Amino acid sequence: MSNAYDVIIIGSGPGGYVTAIRAAQLGLKTAIVEREHLGGICLNWGCIPTKALLRSAEILDHANHAKSYGLTLNGTMTADVKDVVARSRGVSARLNGGVAFLMKKNKIDVIWGEAKLSKPGEVVIGKMSKPVVEPQNPVPKGVLGEGTYTAKHIIVATGARPRALPGIEPDGKLIWTYFEAMKPDFMPKSLVVMGSGAIGIEFASFYRSMGVDVTVVELMSNIMPVEDVEISTFARKQLEKRGLKIITEAKVSKVDKGANSITAHVETKDGKVQTITADRLISAVGVQGNIENLGLEALGVKTDRGCIVIDGYGKTNVPGLYAIGDVAGPPMLAHKAEHEGVICIEKIAGVPGVHPMDKAKIPGCTYCNPQVASVGLTEAKAKAEGREIRVGRYSFAANGKAIALGEDQGMIKTIFDKKTGELLGAHMVGAEVTELIQGFVVAMNLETTEEELMHTIFPHPTLSEMMKESVLDAYGRVLNA
Repeated sequence: MSNAYDVIIIGSGPGGYVTAIRAAQLGLKTAIVEREHLGGICLNWGCIPTKALLRSAEILDHANHAKSYGLTLNGTMTADVKDVVARSRGVSARLNGGVAFLMKKNKIDVIWGEAKLSKPGEVVIGKMSKPVVEPQNPVPKGVLGEGTYTAKHIIVATGARPRALPGIEPDGKLIWTYFEAMKPDFMPKSLVVMGSGAIGIEFASFYRSMGVDVTVVELMSNIMPVEDVEISTFARKQLEKRGLKIITEAKVSKVDKGANSITAHVETKDGKVQTITADRLISAVGVQGNIENLGLEALGVKTDRGCIVIDGYGKTNVPGLYAIGDVAGPPMLAHKAEHEGVICIEKIAGVPGVHPMDKAKIPGCTYCNPQVASVGLTEAKAKAEGREIRVGRYSFAANGKAIALGEDQGMIKTIFDKKTGELLGAHMVGAEVTELIQGFVVAMNLETTEEELMHTIFPHPTLSEMMKESVLDAYGRVLNA
C-alpha cells in the first residue's frame, strides 16, 4: 500500500473525521492520524458523554419532583454513580464504533500513532505515547502505524486540552479536570468548581442534581461570561434556587490538599479571602490548543496564544499546511470545527462558491439546568458597536407548552437593528433552548428580517412559539403576554 495521499488529517475529533469524510466524497485519497481514540475529546470525553450524564441528572430531577406531575413513586429515587458513568461511557463507545464504520465506509485510511511534521508535505508517525483510553475500543491489529507518509495537503486537527493554572495543577485525585469529573469512582459530598464557562457550569449542574454541595467560583462579574448579561443573571438565579453556591468576581488563589479533601482559598476583588473545604475541586478554567510536539516550530508555523494562526480557509503561513478546530483558535466548539473543516477541504478541492465562516453566526449552547443557548451579538456588544437596536423578550411563564411541561422558568431575548430589521442576536435560557436556537441561526444565515419572522407560522402548542413572540415584543406587537 502506498504511503502517499492527497490529504492527511492529524486528529480524528469532530473536525478531523468530518473533514476526512468530505475529502473522500470529493475524490481525494485521504488518511487520518489518531494517537488515542476515534472521535477525539468531544465524542469520548466532552460533548457526548457529558450530555449522557446530564440526561441522567435530568431524569433524577424529574423523579424528585414527580408529585408536581400528579405522580407517586413507590420508594426513593437514588443515583448509582457507577451505573450513571457506565451508561455515559457506553454512549461514547457506541459512537466511537460509529466513527470507525464511517472511516471504513468512505475508504479513509486510519493511521495509528503520534504524528510529527518532518517537512512540508511529510508526516512521520511514531508509537502512541499512551494506551487507548477505552478498553472496549482497542486499536485494531494489523493496521497502518509507524512510518513516513506524504500528502499534498496536511490538515492539523489536534484539538485542545484542559488549561491548568500554576500552583493549582490537576492531579487526577483531589483536583480534577473534566476527564476525572466524567468518570468519578465515587460521588463526592462537596465540590468546588473553578470557572463558570460551559464546562464548569455543566458539571456544577450535574453534581448538584446528584445531591452534591457545589460552590462555583468565577473571576468575572457574571457566570457564563460570554452570554448576554440578562440571560446569565436569570440562569444564576435559577441555579441558586437549585442549591448551587456561586461566588463571582473572585478567584481561587491557592489550594491546600488534605488526605482526601481540598481547601480552596477564594480571594474576592476587594482582597478578602475565605476558605472552602470540599472533597474535590474541578478545574474548568478553559482549554488550550494541542500544538506541542508536532514539529510546528521547525517548519516556522505561526502561532498565537497557544493556537495555530490561519486565514478564513484554514491555511497557515506554510504552503500545504492547514489547521482547523480548537487548535486553530476560538470559539472552541465541535460544530465550529466541523464546518471549518468542510470549508478548508472544499477550498483545497476547488469547490466553487466556498467562503470563510462567519463566526458571528456560530451558536453556543450550555446544557446545564436551565439550559442556555445563544447566537450573534449580545445587547451590550450591539450597543458597543454603536447600533440602534430593538430588544424583544418573552417569558416561558406565558407559554402554554412550557407550563404543561412544568418548565415555566426561562426567557427568550432577541436583538434587532432598529433601522434595517436585521436580527443581530438571540439569547435563551430555559428548557430545550439548545434545540430551539437553531431556528434563529437559520434565520440569521438567510438574512431574515423581523417582518419575515413575524409572518412565519410557528406550530401550537410548542416552545418555539416563544421565539416569534420575542420578535413581536421587539416591535410592540406581542400577542400572548
